[in-house]
Amino acid sequence: MTALRVTYACLTELRTDEAYYWTWSKESALSFLDHPPMIAWFIRFGTAIFGDTNFGVRFAGVLAMLVTQLLLADIVRRVTHDARAIVFAVLMPEAALYYGLLMAKVSPDIALIPFAVAMVWALVRLVESNDGRWWLAAGAFAGLSLLSKFTAIMLLPAVAAFMLVPDWRARWLLSPYPWLAALIAVVLFLPVLIWNAGHDWASFRFQLVRAAATPEISLRTLGEFLSLQFGLVGFILLPVVLTGTSLTAWRGYRQRESIAILLSTSVLVPFCYFFWKSLTLRVGDTWPMFLWPMGFAATAINLVQMPRENWSARMIGSTLRWAKAAVVSGIAFVVIVFLYYVAAPWNLIGRTDPVGGEAGYERLVERAQAQLQETGATFIATTDYRTYAMLRWYFNGRVPVVQINERGRFQDFRDPGVNAIAGHTGLYVAREPDQLSAIWSATTAKREPLERVDRSWRGIVMDTYALEKLTGWTPELAPPRDSPLFRWRVLAGNIRSAA
Repeated sequence: MTALRVTYACLTELRTDEAYYWTWSKESALSFLDHPPMIAWFIRFGTAIFGDTNFGVRFAGVLAMLVTQLLLADIVRRVTHDARAIVFAVLMPEAALYYGLLMAKVSPDIALIPFAVAMVWALVRLVESNDGRWWLAAGAFAGLSLLSKFTAIMLLPAVAAFMLVPDWRARWLLSPYPWLAALIAVVLFLPVLIWNAGHDWASFRFQLVRAAATPEISLRTLGEFLSLQFGLVGFILLPVVLTGTSLTAWRGYRQRESIAILLSTSVLVPFCYFFWKSLTLRVGDTWPMFLWPMGFAATAINLVQMPRENWSARMIGSTLRWAKAAVVSGIAFVVIVFLYYVAAPWNLIGRTDPVGGEAGYERLVERAQAQLQETGATFIATTDYRTYAMLRWYFNGRVPVVQINERGRFQDFRDPGVNAIAGHTGLYVAREPDQLSAIWSATTAKREPLERVDRSWRGIVMDTYALEKLTGWTPELAPPRDSPLFRWRVLAGNIRSAA
């Protein structure tokens, strides 16, 4: 399965967000508007070894999956000492499409997942050894989790319940170790705090627009959330994991069992939050992915605990059969999806295909290169970060690429080459109908239409792009914060909010 992920990482084109995070890896900024910097560091690590290749960008994701599996195996081993439970803990991620295949696609989540599981692993070691120094390791992993993605804060209720619900709460409340752990987490998170303090707390305001939005209830967004979880975790595996986690929660809170409380609360509290938010907003496909590994561990442990608690033979047998069915069917599904994207010639989903919808940029790049030569343009301008990221990936420094708007996304980015931009002709590349954006009214630019280019994947047109000659204006790389060229936009379902 690891070989399968490596093959997928090498052969499929980068998606737009992956290219966007790759651009971060080329910068020296302490943090970024959209997310903390860990994913940029992960990509820089991979490309330092394998170069600016698809596999170089995605190498850290493949490695993160292996680290996550090893940590899950060790958690289950220390709790159960049962070989079959360990095997289930390792195979359940393989049976979930997101982990079994799409961990090879880089996003902030692939950085968050191993650190979140490592934090839980450190607390399991704390229970096993009764050595308070494991709090310090947990604090370090918590800080690294926050450096990966802000949603790591959703694990705080699980840690609080782990510390306060069992009978040992008085000991840890009076011990310096949990408080030192919290201090370590804050210190490791300082790059994000320092960057935000110098940039008007931009990252937190950017994320709070989504968290604080309260539109009307929508069954469509709820349906999207549930269908995505069934697809990415598994049509059988998802209910198996939710059942196993719920039984673990019942056992943990009834018996005040610390590890059961930690694992189950790490899953159920974030899941319930995302379920609630999905009633009004579109929840991103990867947002809940950090919580399911703890559910895999809880489910594997539950398979061992049920016989030890003298559950009926019928219930034990049924639980085991469903777990086996989830693993076998899930791995088969992962392999089928892999073959579809790597070997099949068809597009069975059309323009909504999540991978094909962001593929096929070679033709656009080819025509952009031709127009650069014909018009004498020395730089490329765009008005959306996805087009910017893909063009920067393909040209890789040979031509400056600038997104002229939403400059708040690019604070502390290096100069792309003022000498090649100021006073020169540019090439504007925009996905239709973005070329009609009112943002141009804030400039003195003159635009001359050149051609339209289709971006296709497996014979189906995914998008059409307008190429225009750009003269009479030099893009502002650092416009004032009240400028329409600085402001960023947040899209969440049918919400469009200007920050």
